[in-house]
Amino acid sequence: MSSLDPIFRPRSVAVIGASRTPGTIGYEIVDNLLRHGFTGAVYPVNPKATSVHSIRAYPRVGEIPEPVDLAVLAVPKDRVAGVIDECGEAGVRGVVVITAGFREVGGEGVEREREVVERVKRYGMRLIGPNCVGVVNTSAEVSLNATFAPTMPPPGPISFISQSGAMGVTILDYAAEYGIGIHHFASVGNKADVSGNDLLEYWADDPAVGVILMYLESFGNPVKFTRIARRVTKTKPVIAVKAGRTLAGARAASSHTGALAGTDAATDALLAQCGVIRVDTVEELFDLAMAFGTLPLPEGDGVAIVTNAGGPGIIIADACESLGLNVTPLTPATEAKLRRCLPEEASTRNPVDMIASATAEKYRIALEAVLADPNVHAAIAAFVPPLGVKQLDVAQAIVEARRAAPEKPILAVLMGREGLPQGRAELQEAGVPAYIFPESAARALAAMVRYRRWRERPEGEVRRFDVDAAAAKRVIDGALDDGREQLTPDEALEVLRAYGIPTVESRVARTADEAVAAAREIGLPVVQKVISPDIVHKTDVGGIAVDIRTEEEVREAFARIDTNVRAAAPDARIEGMLVERFVAGGRETIVGMTVDPSFGPVLMFGLGGIYVEALGDVAFRVAPVTDVDARELVRSIRGRSLLEGVRGEPPADIDALVEVVQRVSQLVGDEPRIAELDINPFLAFEDGGVAVDARIRVAAGAAARRPALARI
Repeated sequence: MSSLDPIFRPRSVAVIGASRTPGTIGYEIVDNLLRHGFTGAVYPVNPKATSVHSIRAYPRVGEIPEPVDLAVLAVPKDRVAGVIDECGEAGVRGVVVITAGFREVGGEGVEREREVVERVKRYGMRLIGPNCVGVVNTSAEVSLNATFAPTMPPPGPISFISQSGAMGVTILDYAAEYGIGIHHFASVGNKADVSGNDLLEYWADDPAVGVILMYLESFGNPVKFTRIARRVTKTKPVIAVKAGRTLAGARAASSHTGALAGTDAATDALLAQCGVIRVDTVEELFDLAMAFGTLPLPEGDGVAIVTNAGGPGIIIADACESLGLNVTPLTPATEAKLRRCLPEEASTRNPVDMIASATAEKYRIALEAVLADPNVHAAIAAFVPPLGVKQLDVAQAIVEARRAAPEKPILAVLMGREGLPQGRAELQEAGVPAYIFPESAARALAAMVRYRRWRERPEGEVRRFDVDAAAAKRVIDGALDDGREQLTPDEALEVLRAYGIPTVESRVARTADEAVAAAREIGLPVVQKVISPDIVHKTDVGGIAVDIRTEEEVREAFARIDTNVRAAAPDARIEGMLVERFVAGGRETIVGMTVDPSFGPVLMFGLGGIYVEALGDVAFRVAPVTDVDARELVRSIRGRSLLEGVRGEPPADIDALVEVVQRVSQLVGDEPRIAELDINPFLAFEDGGVAVDARIRVAAGAAARRPALARI
């Protein structure tokens, strides 16, 4: 990754397309390099000017008498490829192409970008862009602002990747306004060469980088991202805004999993598995950046709230509890200490309401008291300015309390506008993030607690089971040889059995007599289900009968299902009935898989049964999953308490569910022709469980369409 040093730590920079005209990109880049004190040499390149910004200009990069590490190109798109050649011949090692008009415009732009990349690789250079804002390094030994952005952020521990040029400019403005220290900034544009993955690796071992922020619109190589991000997030928080949460149109799918999984669900799953903290907005990104960039991680989830007004205290408490934080009871000793220094009307319970008469000194005393409490791992100080008490004084008191307990994070909420800039500046300088709204502070602290848990989380391993892969392959081969994409229900259950997934005993019956014979072999009571490649949901067409207790009822059910289906779906082909042993009780769950075009197989787990899509209580992970991933998947649904046992019910066998998820992960990894899979329901019991129904869709070309699986 030292190949990126010429871009971020250059000793000299050539600006090709440098201009004398204020307001042009070529002018602003040279101006930023000079105005912000770049410590190396700056060489303007302009064939029509002898000097730019009172610095000698050169007609071509090859005529610069000294070596050039970095070239920043702001020339017309049709000239970029030729200028790259000139840079390569001159020994330039890094290139930033500001110019737009490449792959992002389609058509000829795609070919233009291909030519540029080909030339860059030929000369062994590295390229940022094209179609980007540029790069920044605020460290004192470099002080590089090779962008046309109007703002230089203050130095600090945060490095930032932006895929959007416009967002990059906005981000630098916000960083300067909020006092958020930036170490490196890179607007990667089209990511023709240097990608977000490259930058993650570059910053992973840089001791000056403490936090990595990302604004993403796409994943170039999600498999590589998974591998890198898992490693980086164990030592440094990575916070990302991933744009593109919604789908333009409904996705046609034949399975529950396909209907419930979308591109954004796969993104959420991937980021969660990598330990990347995803936020929805740029505002949230900065809320978290302020906290992670200045504070130590809390040792636990206990938070104390200190305020001079009841309303903000209630809002913060609600926000904390809803985000999984614990507004912890204070010890009797702490409450006694608070009672001695606060008026009688004050509340010494958590949240601590010191009432409107509280002075800055009272803030210091109260914060020091709660931070000394062993139940408290972090504190949020909220201030609404009454008459006679200034924001700046309270800010200074919070700073003093911070010095008394440097190992515990303090976040501030300054809700009055008067004196806010000064108060925030005082706090930021002392390492206390200051917010305007209570929810922002709670959100940032909750993210820090989640990240601490991620760092403590065991790595896990991808478990391999002893399976009969050949048997599963034979079933899929047979279906494809018959020209079928949809496996029959009995074939689907056979594939599951080959991978050690418990299934209900079943037989295929073509006639009522065969159904009776199957029921005798299995043992009454039984279930009958229609077998039809044209029917997705059997209950919708009356295609299922349960708890059949006599042979006569078996015959009646066979005829009734046939009549129901022909009436509800007259064009559906009926290929017989599946007769299964009737299993009563258990918790209905669903385990599924669909293929995301970018991420590959995406596993789903949730509450199952006929209402699975209506309830939508499902969660996702990208395959392959470790044992830790699988357990987190099972435990991440909203209704997990139903599996853990409520109102005296015994808990379901969570270990069995976790193993089923892992076996499905192995199945879809071994057999890439599986395009979609549903086990619904998988009945979970106190001891074990059983798959009652399954759907599997296969495709001969699925292997070619699926990206390579990430190996963890």
